[in-house]
Amino acid sequence: MARGRLRIYLGAAPGVGKTYAMLAEAHRRAERGTDVVAAFVEDHGRRRTAELTEGLELLPRRELTYRGAAFGELDLDAVLRRRPAVALVDELAHTNVPGSRNAKRWQDVEELLEAGIDVVSTVNIQHLESLGDVVEGITGVRQRETVPDEVVRRADQVELVDMDPEALRRRLAHGNVYAPEKVDASLANWFRPGNLTALRELALLWTADRVDEYLQRYRAEHGIEGTWQARERIVVGLTGGPEGATLIRRAARIADRASGGELLAVHIARSDGLSAPVGSSRTLIEQRALVESLGGSFHTVLGDDPAPALLDFARGVNATQIVLGSSRRPAWQYVWGPGVGATVTRDSGDIDVHTVTHEQAARGRGTLPVRRVTDLGRTRTLLGWLIGVGGPPLLTLLLIHVDGLGLSTDMLLFLCLTVCAALVGGLYPAVASALVASSALNYYFTPPIHTFTISEPRNILAVAIFTAVGIAVASVVDLAARRTQQAALSQTEAQSLSALAGTVLRGTPNGSGMLDALLDQVRETFQQESAALLERSDDHSPWRPAAARGTDPPQRPEDGDVDVPVGDHLALVLRGRVLPAADRRLLGAYAAQGAALLERRRLLGEAAAARREAEGNRIRTALLAAVSHDLRTPLAGIKANVSSLRAEDVEWSAEDEAELLAGIETGADRLDHLINNLLDMSRLQTGTVAPLVRDTDLDEVVPYALGGVPPGAVRLDVPESLPMVRADGGLLERALANLVENAVKYSGDVLVRASVLERPGAGRRVEVRIVDRGPGVPVEARERIFAPFQRYGDAPRGAGVGLGLAVARGFLEAMDGTVTAEDTPGGGLTMVVALPAVDLDDIEGKAEPE
Repeated sequence: MARGRLRIYLGAAPGVGKTYAMLAEAHRRAERGTDVVAAFVEDHGRRRTAELTEGLELLPRRELTYRGAAFGELDLDAVLRRRPAVALVDELAHTNVPGSRNAKRWQDVEELLEAGIDVVSTVNIQHLESLGDVVEGITGVRQRETVPDEVVRRADQVELVDMDPEALRRRLAHGNVYAPEKVDASLANWFRPGNLTALRELALLWTADRVDEYLQRYRAEHGIEGTWQARERIVVGLTGGPEGATLIRRAARIADRASGGELLAVHIARSDGLSAPVGSSRTLIEQRALVESLGGSFHTVLGDDPAPALLDFARGVNATQIVLGSSRRPAWQYVWGPGVGATVTRDSGDIDVHTVTHEQAARGRGTLPVRRVTDLGRTRTLLGWLIGVGGPPLLTLLLIHVDGLGLSTDMLLFLCLTVCAALVGGLYPAVASALVASSALNYYFTPPIHTFTISEPRNILAVAIFTAVGIAVASVVDLAARRTQQAALSQTEAQSLSALAGTVLRGTPNGSGMLDALLDQVRETFQQESAALLERSDDHSPWRPAAARGTDPPQRPEDGDVDVPVGDHLALVLRGRVLPAADRRLLGAYAAQGAALLERRRLLGEAAAARREAEGNRIRTALLAAVSHDLRTPLAGIKANVSSLRAEDVEWSAEDEAELLAGIETGADRLDHLINNLLDMSRLQTGTVAPLVRDTDLDEVVPYALGGVPPGAVRLDVPESLPMVRADGGLLERALANLVENAVKYSGDVLVRASVLERPGAGRRVEVRIVDRGPGVPVEARERIFAPFQRYGDAPRGAGVGLGLAVARGFLEAMDGTVTAEDTPGGGLTMVVALPAVDLDDIEGKAEPE
């Protein structure tokens, strides 16, 4: 069955009209005869949004009960049974109520897509997982409902629903987004012009990046190499010299002036390694850090000729401008060629080239230019053969017209010519030169001349020695050249491995990003389109990608152009071009590192599982230790009182029976409180606490939290004007109850006070302070009292197992709240509970307006 198609309407904030656009799309499709159903559409009582649902088939929601409240969720089974062609599913990032088949709505959507049903959905930019920290820095609100970026990136269509910030604020002020009583708070907080502008820019840039991905894929599929100037990309070429920092800053300024401009720094490491200046590795590390600090990316590629390699890279990333530094070579060194800058400018085509002057221009590299005698390519080999074969005849013609030099001088001149052939062309041109030169010496300069016979034995020896010396010199020069080439190649490999190590070290601490960084480095270094690390469990199992990067990564080793096996069931596979054998040794190091990273990721997972298991064992051991004493005491009291009441030989008065029954009730209450805390701590330690965060009024929670304390022991100061908080009412009640009961144990006078506090960078928070006048807790012990099974000071064993504060902190942190301890002025301890205030109609999980 073909997978369904996903269309997403993306917006910068609530109210821009995503749900309205989704419903309008549904009506258009229905008019064309498409089978469309509204599987889940949230209108929040908005009239015009509700009107647009008329005429569409609305599937009933699945009713779920959680903590005594009923909630309507997407009925996934009903949609699968109905099997429409298109299903509307609003709020892609929504968190489902506990008890649903999937934890998140996007997982429900994945099931619909796998069943071949097309889905149209909506999401806000702040709900993308990768932007959580960015959005929190802008708005001061942490997004708890998120959707992985990859889910949205895999969508077949993403349409941006955009609106000017002032227009959105007018829509909000007119009551088209939120209820009238929430408009003022929303305009003053989340919907401030600066917030909306920043979120709008995030949405536009994210959409532009995705469009750019489509463009790059299209260009690759159609083999388009020309530059399409759809977006400014500035490539800065780095040699490893001291001028690099100047070039990077200049390129960054150019990128900043172009809205949405992108900065890419590239270093071309030549395969012979001879172009790298001394100390360049350390300089490149510093320049990489500078590029990344300016928001750019650093790339290293291999190329025998820097100019074509730089242009290939620029065209591959669809660059629009190249920034180069003025050459450091003195003028006389241009006899070796026009230089990289001139070549890039000449061949750049439609890519603009900026040549930036700097202090090192024309000052030289500190050493003479290195002649590439080790480059035994076609040009040098041809030149060597011309010297070796054509040089001796020309020298012969010259010496015939010059008399009186003597045979020894003639032989030395021919020997010099042979050495030149060896220096330029290597062994074989030098051998040819020695043979041609010895023949010319024999025929034209060794008596009897014009014959190949030699009359004097000493001349025979001289010619033989000349030939042997020429061949020997050629062999030595060729061997030295090849050794130099090997050393230079090793240097280049070492630099690549150093870059590999740096890339790996910059990966995330848990290893989640290291494999991707490694594969990106492989693609850039070896100029490949895609790279994948494939694995399988045994020889007969299919291959599956452990990590993959690039366009259309290979799924099997035979799908790639290069594959490097790592053991029996792991392989690094590249697609793009076939690599020479010399590059496979370096590629093998990358493959080995990839295997090590994969193994590390597995070990980290196993270590995390082992830590969880060890922590669970520790908790179970502590629970058993607690049960051994703290459960025994109330049970013993209950049993004694029951036995007394059942005794037939004793007649109890009404007062005595009431006292015994009160003792039984007290023991049962202690057991209930203790067991609840034990169960709550077990849930926290196993990670099964799933708070249902809603807008909650403290007036409805605090009175219930005081139900377990003696009447009159607690004074309340909770103003009715307090804003609502984002919390799970049940968990908040349990947390406050534990804190209040703990305070009552140590003080007969406890005050519970609530207020609103504005903190820079954290938004508005509601603080609940539980103030007691007890003995207090020293500063060094304040964090320790929140650990499980901790009781401060001389608390009696019957006071509990020390879980109340640990459970309270765990519940509050699960709701994005905090609890801290501080001194009470005049003596005692104050527990401060902070929760996010609802300054706007919580943006998470809300359907969008018209």
